[in-house]
Amino acid sequence: MKSHYAQPRLGTLSNMADVSTLPDAHDGEPLTDSLPADLVADVDRIIDADTDRLVETFKDIHRNPELGFAEVRTARIIELALQNLGFDITTGIGTTGVAAIYRNGDGPVVMYRADMDALAVQEETGVEYASEKRVTREDGTEVPVAHVCGHDAHVTWMLGMAHALIELKNRWSGTLVLIGQPAEEPITGAKAMVDDGLYNFIPKPDVFIGMHTAPAPVGVVVSSPGPRLAGTDQLDILFHGVGGHGSMPQKAKDPVLMAAMAIVEFQTIVSRMIDPQQTAVLTVGAVHAGSDNNVIPTQALLKANLRWYDPAVREIMLSAVESVADGIARTYGMPEDKLPEITLKGGSSPLVNDLELSERMARTLAAVLGDQQIVTDMPRATGSEDVQLLKGPYPEMPFNYLLVGIANHETFAAAQAQGEPFPFAPHNPNYLVDLSAIPFGAKVAAYSMLGLLNRS
Repeated sequence: MKSHYAQPRLGTLSNMADVSTLPDAHDGEPLTDSLPADLVADVDRIIDADTDRLVETFKDIHRNPELGFAEVRTARIIELALQNLGFDITTGIGTTGVAAIYRNGDGPVVMYRADMDALAVQEETGVEYASEKRVTREDGTEVPVAHVCGHDAHVTWMLGMAHALIELKNRWSGTLVLIGQPAEEPITGAKAMVDDGLYNFIPKPDVFIGMHTAPAPVGVVVSSPGPRLAGTDQLDILFHGVGGHGSMPQKAKDPVLMAAMAIVEFQTIVSRMIDPQQTAVLTVGAVHAGSDNNVIPTQALLKANLRWYDPAVREIMLSAVESVADGIARTYGMPEDKLPEITLKGGSSPLVNDLELSERMARTLAAVLGDQQIVTDMPRATGSEDVQLLKGPYPEMPFNYLLVGIANHETFAAAQAQGEPFPFAPHNPNYLVDLSAIPFGAKVAAYSMLGLLNRS
C-alpha cells in the first residue's frame, strides 16, 4: 500500500552549526562508504510501503507511554515484531530490557539501541493520539506520562529498520544486535541491563550506534565526533527537621526553610566554584515537603541533577552540595546524626562519539541524503544519555550517536522567524515528532546499519 505520508522536504540547520564540507556524492569517484543506488532504492521502497504500519505503531506507543522500568507493553511490541522477523529474543534484561539477535553469515556484529521509556509530563500537543495516561508511582504520587523526548520514535525506527534489513538479507552479511533499553530518563537502564548479564545473551559487538530525535527539521542528521553530551548525576537530598505547628516555628526546626536556602545557595556552586570555561549545570527539579498549610513537616526532599564533562568538576559539585546542605542544617540546629542524607540514584559518563566511525557514517549518509543535510560539527550539549554505558566491559568499542531532525518544516520556520532556534525542546509538553519523520528515521537507521555491515 502506498503511504500517504509525504516524503519530507529536506532542510538545513545553518543556525545550529556550520555544515562541514563533505565529499560530493555525485561528482568524481564514488565514496568508499557509499551505498549502492539500487540498495538505497530498495530500502526506500520497503520503508515507504511499510510507512502506514510504522506510523500506527508510533501512535500506539505514543498513546500508551510507560515510565522507566515499567515498559512492559512497549517491550512486548518490540519482542513480537522482531520475533516475527526471525530474531532470537531475550526479554527481561535489567527488568524490562530486550535483546534481539539476527545472524546472517560472516561479517561484523553491529549493535543498535532504542530506548523505550517516557516522562512524567502532561502532554499539550493537542494531536488526536496524545497521551492521556496517568500512573501512580511507588511513593503514592499520581503523575501524567507522555513521550516528550521521542523514545516512541526511537522504537518505531528500530522496528522499521529491522523489517527492511530482513527483507534485504541477501544484500548484506553479519550479525544484528538490537536493544530495547529501559529507563534512559533516570539514567539507570543501560547499567541495569549490563549488570543483569546483557553480554551473557549477546555476542560482543564490533561497532555500536544509537539515534535520538532532535527538534531540527525533518531531513537533517547530525553525526558529529568527540564529546557530544555531558556526564550526569541524579541525586536526592533529604533534609531532616523537627515538626511543629506553623504558628510556633520557634518550637520546630523547619526542613522546608533549610531546603529553600539550599536551593538558592546551590546556585553559587557553579557561579563561584567552577572555572567559567568549564561546563557545569546544577538543577533542582523537584521539591517534596509537607502536606498541610499550618504544619511544619519533619522532612523535605530535593531532587537535583548535575551536568559535567570533566570528572574533576563533578567532584567539586558533589562535595559542595554536601557541604552546603550540612552547613545549612547545622545553622538551623540539626545534630550531627540528623544531617541531610544524599543519595546518588543514577548517573552516566559524558557521551563521546568515535572520530573514525562518526566520519564514516557521515559520509555514508551524505552520499544518500546530500551533503547539506549532514551536520558534522555540532556544538556539544549539556543534555545527557546512558546509551554508552551499554558498552559494559568493552569501553573501547567504537560508538556513534546520531541526532535526527523530527520537526515540521513550517513549525521550525515559524520559530526561527520569531528568533527562536527551535520550536520546542525535549521534555517540553509540546514536543512533537512530525509523522513524516517516522519513515525518514527508519530509513536513516537502515542506511546506517547497511553502511556498517558487509554488503554483497
